[in-house]
Amino acid sequence: MFEQIGHLIAFELLHFQGRLGETVQFFVMDVTKIAVLLAIMVFVISYIRSFFPVESVRNYLTGKKKAVGYLGAAGLGVLSPYCSCSTIPFFIGFVEAGIPLGITFTFLVTSPIVNEVSLVLLVSMFGFKIAVLYVLAGITVALLAGLLIEKLHLEKYVQEYVYQIKQTEAATVVKLSHINRLKFALENVWSVIKKTGPYLLIGIGIAAGLHGYIPTDFIISVAGDSWYSPIVATLIGVPLYSNAIGTLPIIEVLVAKGMTMGTALAFMMSTVALSVPEGILLSRVLKKELVMIFFGIVSAGIILIGYLFHFLL
Repeated sequence: MFEQIGHLIAFELLHFQGRLGETVQFFVMDVTKIAVLLAIMVFVISYIRSFFPVESVRNYLTGKKKAVGYLGAAGLGVLSPYCSCSTIPFFIGFVEAGIPLGITFTFLVTSPIVNEVSLVLLVSMFGFKIAVLYVLAGITVALLAGLLIEKLHLEKYVQEYVYQIKQTEAATVVKLSHINRLKFALENVWSVIKKTGPYLLIGIGIAAGLHGYIPTDFIISVAGDSWYSPIVATLIGVPLYSNAIGTLPIIEVLVAKGMTMGTALAFMMSTVALSVPEGILLSRVLKKELVMIFFGIVSAGIILIGYLFHFLL
């Protein structure tokens, strides 16, 4: 259906031909497909997330056994679609509440990597199997990063003032009515589309250009099937700052042009999980040693996941 809409607009209404027609068709097809799927999925997940406000997340994780805490942090991170920078306030709140550092980092990694946006786009572009494997890989990276940070006993590298802020009592959780939950979900749909719309248009615009004009041989020669491709992709992705909706349309075309799935997903995970702005913000609450350790552990985990995808797919 979406392909037919793109064809109708590009070739029959605008009367474009050749590569330009294919580029416009791809752009229209992906914009309509992603916008519809995104609106539906964000509404459903937002309704579910209305049962898990920030205060509930913090209260739930406080005082839990470690196994429950880690799994809970990963699960709640999936339901909390925040970018790598916007998770910093949660990090501070969790540390203030006495939640172990490893559990806190698990949430910090999971939230930007795995969410309804990435799930919708992955299913629509690569199918259910790839989406599930990506979600499992993202959660695995987050859990391993959190566990390793816990084992290294790095609490001394958290800035002292964070521990000095005391949370005297559990935050009050306001219960919403069914109507208010629906209202919250609808408002969140509009909020997500408004915030991610520019990324969507820019990402799909770049992807459409790649789809129509960049030769396949060029992509394969730069980032094809080399043994070092996941490493290079991760190192390139770490300094960048984007989200799934801006990155995945480009990934879709790069895979179609010859980039391996492992390399493509390593690039995406490193782009959405780590960034220079995140490192700067983290340095306000962590000492530089822990920031560097955190970036190193997560980057290594992403590279390993990239190789795993490389061999499995």
